[in-house]
Amino acid sequence: MENGTTRVTMTKFWQEHSEQATVEEMMLDSNAKIISREEVPEILATLPALGGLRVLELGAGIGRYTQHLVKVASQVTAVDFMQKFLDKNKEDNGHHGNAEFLQADAMQLDFPKNSFDLVFSNWLFMYLSDTELLSLAGRMLDWLSPGGFLFFRESCFHQSGDSDRNFNPTLYRSPSQYNHLLTSVEQDDPASGDAQGSGFEIVMNKSVQTYIKMKKNQNQLCWLLQKVRRNCSANQGFATFQQFLDSQQYSRRGILRYEKIFGRGFISTGGARTTEEFVDMLALNPGQRVLDVGCGIGGGDFYMARKFGASVLGIDLSFNMVEIAMERSVEENLPSVQFEVGDATRRLFPECSFDVVYSRDTILHIADKLALFKQFYLWLKPGGKLLISDYCCGEKPWAPAFQDYVKQRGYILYTPPQYGKFLEEAGFGRVRAEDRTAQFVEVIKEELGRAETLREEFIQEFSEEDYSYIVKGWREKLQRCEQGDQRWGLFYAERL
Repeated sequence: MENGTTRVTMTKFWQEHSEQATVEEMMLDSNAKIISREEVPEILATLPALGGLRVLELGAGIGRYTQHLVKVASQVTAVDFMQKFLDKNKEDNGHHGNAEFLQADAMQLDFPKNSFDLVFSNWLFMYLSDTELLSLAGRMLDWLSPGGFLFFRESCFHQSGDSDRNFNPTLYRSPSQYNHLLTSVEQDDPASGDAQGSGFEIVMNKSVQTYIKMKKNQNQLCWLLQKVRRNCSANQGFATFQQFLDSQQYSRRGILRYEKIFGRGFISTGGARTTEEFVDMLALNPGQRVLDVGCGIGGGDFYMARKFGASVLGIDLSFNMVEIAMERSVEENLPSVQFEVGDATRRLFPECSFDVVYSRDTILHIADKLALFKQFYLWLKPGGKLLISDYCCGEKPWAPAFQDYVKQRGYILYTPPQYGKFLEEAGFGRVRAEDRTAQFVEVIKEELGRAETLREEFIQEFSEEDYSYIVKGWREKLQRCEQGDQRWGLFYAERL
């Protein structure tokens, strides 16, 4: 569809659905008031602290969110291309001295560089073509200050509202299409003299829980992205670390072949057996809140919810991991387990949000482990528990083959004692740092035996090449452990 035709069609569509300027028209749903009461607080809770921020609100409508943004932000510029919606918004919120209202098509907007700290968009991008969205994304990068945020929310795959529509020009993209479009745009800054530009990186992407609860609909999704300087050399030549993960080690095929060896639902060492051993150490109680950092495809989260009645939020930077986890969650039917694409180093949670932070073989990807552990400490309630298993290393110098392996995977490794010291520096008490390499070796040998048993089935499902890759990788792990370079650590700590 040509861009000019797109704008005309979208304008006609919303002219038909803005006659009365009601919340039902704006949300295209007869139950809009009920949904909105639960949805608005949920969405606001995903935003960074708004105090002092300059906010651009795109698709502001009648002001469902404007009324909340203006109470905290230093300045709010509310934009909508339907005059009746904007008039209603201005009538209700125009008395705030920090609010400006613009009737405009988002594609015609123009602001100076670094004008805003947050761009907030609700149900707008699905009315733009791919070309239009890419153009707008580039301009939003210009408008945002360094480190600024973009929040957006869209309907994916199919419509959610029950309103009658004579025609429906909405583009129901998949979440992966939004991820690709928004992170593919880069802003050059010749004045800085830096060859690397700025781009968006995903802080969080999740389903809107209100729609799951009220409509059993997982296809309302929201994102929080941050404008950051690009560093392709740190991401093995990829624009973002997420792209590196999902294109290399954690491609969908790569994940599923790991699962074939670790067991259904698991992609970390020992599968269900080590998960049960480690989770049982936490003595979970019903209703306790668990944050699983690097949740993979969700096997451990389903176990915690099913056996202990815990409420679990699993986050993973790999979109492929979370996509599979969400597919499995439909089968598991455990509403107390939620998943989101999230960057633990950028994600924001209120202090004292969780009873447990749990992570399996994930933090090896994160450079500043001390900063992350300090965040874990703040997110835990007093008395909260932290349990981590992770790849570690022996003392340097390392064998050249191990150095190459660590570089190719993008790992940042420390010895188990160094890991434990980071936890103590972060403020944790009752820290236990255990070298579990002997257990790691035992498990790998068992998994190699299972791989041999499953050989024909594995090859039929994947390929001979995939089978050889897995077996070779496991044997190389054994060799690295025997040489003393690769270690495996288990870490327990508490916020006292």
